[in-house]
This record gives sequence, structure tokens and C-alpha cells, in this order.
Amino acid sequence: MAQTKVKIEESWRIALQTEFDQPYFTALIQFLKGEKEKGKVIYPPGSLIFNAFDTSPLSDLKVVILGQDPYIKPNQAMGLSFSVPKGIRTPPSLKNIYKELNTDLGVPIVDHGDLTKWANQGVFLLNAALTVEAGKSGSHLKKGWAQFTDAVIRLISTEKEKVVFMLWGNFAKAKAQLIDESKHLVLKAAHPSPLAGGAYFGSKHFSQANAYLEENGLTPIDWAL
Repeated sequence: MAQTKVKIEESWRIALQTEFDQPYFTALIQFLKGEKEKGKVIYPPGSLIFNAFDTSPLSDLKVVILGQDPYIKPNQAMGLSFSVPKGIRTPPSLKNIYKELNTDLGVPIVDHGDLTKWANQGVFLLNAALTVEAGKSGSHLKKGWAQFTDAVIRLISTEKEKVVFMLWGNFAKAKAQLIDESKHLVLKAAHPSPLAGGAYFGSKHFSQANAYLEENGLTPIDWAL
């Protein structure tokens, strides 16, 4: 059987090739091509669909922050969960993440939403769906992405040790069943969205993550942006 060619960072490509060759993934690629042919706008741009993987190689992974799907407005989605490019207004959930980070570790709140610096340190900013139709949240989640990203989480759990998983909100918390908690630290909290009524605040996940990494002989994350 011919291998499906996916443009993605090499360590991930090798680790995930069996997923890329699955019928569901081939169907997902065909679906995306078909949507584009129909003139539908899809976020993020094609070159950024696997940005989280390209920026955080499997070998460097220390922390996983799971989102649901990409932002649905123009110029926001950049293939990293919760992150937006510099020059784009910081979304409400990310503002709350910054507030919690400031309270937890005293990290200054910045005026941009680009989390690439985290990703470069091994913070895997994974959305459960890697694409979305403009203006329609969750529109691609059941087209194959959820199956793919569940496989990614299982792979990290199996192949890695001492990874911190930050699961925010019920959708993310449900992924805990994919993770071996005897090998990894799983932190759960409410979603940082303002809709959660501030329940996210006080979770102290950033300090807990760094303490765990240091306890296991790993360099902590510099969360300052």
C-alpha cells in the first residue's frame, strides 16, 4: 500500500505514519480538498495545519495543552491551541490564561497572543480538530480529526514519560482516559473561557508543571512571553 505523504516534522511523520495510512485519514484529506473546491474557507491556512507538530517535535515534548478546534474568525488560527498571531487581538480565554499565569508565577501579562515561544520549548499546543470551517465551531471535529488526535495523545502517553497534560474544560478532561497517569502528570481544571465564570482561576497548573518537570530532572518551561 502506498504511503500517504503528509508535510509534517520528521519525528512525528515517522511515529504517525500508520495513522496517515488509515482509510479514515485518507477520507479526511479528501473531505478537506472537496471543501476547498466548493470554495469554503478553512482555518488555519494549509501550511499551518500541523504547526503544533512542526514547532514541538516529539522528542522535545514536555507539556500538552489541549484545545478543541481552531479559531473561526479571519487571521486568528495559527495551528497552535489558544494562540493567535501578533497583531491580532488576544481572545478572552487566552486573556484568562495570562491572568492565571500572572497570579500563579508572577509572569507579566503581554499585549499579544502568540504562544510560539512556549511551543519552541516543548509545550505541545494541540487542538482536537486541526481544521475548521470559517464561522462554524466544531465543524470538522467528527470528520476524522478527533480519531487522529486521540491517536496522537495515546502515542505521547505510550512513547514518552513524565509529560504534563493540562486538560481544561469537560471536553479536554474526557481525554484523560487516553493517558497513563502512572507515567505522566494529568492536571484538570475548568475551561479558561469567561463562560466558565472564573472557575479556572487558582488552578496553578503552570507552577505545578514546572515543579514536576524539575523533580524529574527536566528543564522547567519559561512561561514568560
